[in-house]
Amino acid sequence: MSEHHHVNYMKIYWILMIMFIVSVVGPEVTDNKALILLSAFGIAIVKALIVAGWFMHLAWEKKIIWYAVCTSLAFMFLFVFAVSPDILKDSGHNWKSNIVVNAEEGMPKHDHDHEAASHDEAKSHH
Repeated sequence: MSEHHHVNYMKIYWILMIMFIVSVVGPEVTDNKALILLSAFGIAIVKALIVAGWFMHLAWEKKIIWYAVCTSLAFMFLFVFAVSPDILKDSGHNWKSNIVVNAEEGMPKHDHDHEAASHDEAKSHH
């Protein structure tokens, strides 16, 4: 038989709200980017665990559920770190920028817009 667990959702709500306020006010208090990032990600992880544990009722599930969640997260982070060198690369033999900066307006302009404008200019000259 499954046990009935009484959860004080208002208490969890206020804990999450306090953590949200700390994560919003924190960057206003300090300019230390490392501290801001560590605290923001730390708070986000704790909030995610609270939501998963109590709102999704994983706190009362078998441990295998937590192993599955952690394994999935580990593979996700592995994938992100594996492909980030290619994604963040901004030069190379086969690399092409999809955005050209429009010097007059100072706004990014997509290559296909640039190509269409040059195509229209070529048509007008004929």
